[in-house]
Amino acid sequence: MRQAGFLATPWLVLSLVACGEAKNDDPTSTSVTTAGSASAGDSGSESGSASASASASASDTADTGTSNDPTMTTAGTDDTTSASASASASASDTAVFIVDPDGGGVNNECDIWAQDCPRMEKCMPWANDGGNSWNATRCSPLDANPGQPGDTCTVEGSGVSGIDSCDLGSMCWNVDPETNMGVCVGFCMGTEAAPVCPDPDTGCSITNNGVLILCLPFCDPLLQDCSMTEACYPEPNGFFCSPDASGEMGGFGDPCEFLNVCDPGLFCADAATVPDCNGSTGCCSEYCDISDPGATCMGQGQECTMFYNEGEAPPGYENVGICIIPQ
Repeated sequence: MRQAGFLATPWLVLSLVACGEAKNDDPTSTSVTTAGSASAGDSGSESGSASASASASASDTADTGTSNDPTMTTAGTDDTTSASASASASASDTAVFIVDPDGGGVNNECDIWAQDCPRMEKCMPWANDGGNSWNATRCSPLDANPGQPGDTCTVEGSGVSGIDSCDLGSMCWNVDPETNMGVCVGFCMGTEAAPVCPDPDTGCSITNNGVLILCLPFCDPLLQDCSMTEACYPEPNGFFCSPDASGEMGGFGDPCEFLNVCDPGLFCADAATVPDCNGSTGCCSEYCDISDPGATCMGQGQECTMFYNEGEAPPGYENVGICIIPQ
C-alpha cells in the first residue's frame, strides 16, 4: 500500500544512514524539506505539506563497497543541496549512504526492475566509485542456496559490494559491520511508476537514482513502532523503518546531514526551522501530535505544524505534526 498525499509545500530529499564503521568519510549531500502548514510557503513540489525541511547527505562510494553498513536516501523533489564531509562526520562516521534518486547520472550494468542478468546472476545495487554509497547496478553471482526475504544473510566485503547470499529480487539489508550479516529484504515489484510490495504493511522505497528499490515496513512517527535498532523516518512514499545511525549524537538541536542520524522521535529539519542551528544544513527537531491541545515544542519559536496537507494524510497519520519555526 502506497501512502499518498505526502507534503503540501516543497520538501528536500532525506537521506538515511545505517550504523557501522565507514571506511570513507567524504560524503556529498542531499536535503529534504518537509512542510506542514499552508502558511509555510509553497514552491510547487509534487509531494506537498510541512514547512520544515530535513537535510541529508550521501557519501562517495567504494569500488568494492568499503563500508559495511548501508545508509539510505529518499527523494521527493529535485531540490537538493550539497553538504560537507565534516558536517556529516559529526552526525555519523559509520554509514553507507543512499543517494537522491534525482541527484545525478547512474552507471547501470543491468535493470534492477527487470532483473535482466544472465542465468545464475542477479541485478544488484553497489558502490562503483570508491566510496560507500550505492550508485550503480551490477550483475552479481547468485548464491547456491539463496536466502528469502526475512532470512539472515551475509555480504561479501561490505554492505555495498553488491554480492550477498539473498535470492533473486532481494538484497542483504541493515548489515552489521562486525559480522557482515543482515536480513534479506525484497525488491519492489511492478515498475517505478507503479511499484508493488506483496506485504501490505510495507511500501516501496525508491532511492539512490533508482538503484535501491526496497520493500520496507511502514511505521508511525508518533509511536516509533520500529525495531530497537531502527527509527521511523519520512520518505516520499510514507514513513518507513530505517536503521537509527545517531550514535552519540542525534538529540534535539544536534546538527544533522542525514535523515536517520537523529534519535527516535526526532527528524533532521532544515536549519532555519530549528533555533540556534548554525553551521549545519539541518538540526534534529521533534515530531508532535497536532490533536493534543497541550502539545509543546522544545525549541523557542517553534510551533507544532501539520505534516500533511489538510485532508491529504493517509489513514492513521492525520495527527502527525512536526516542531518547526514557521517560515
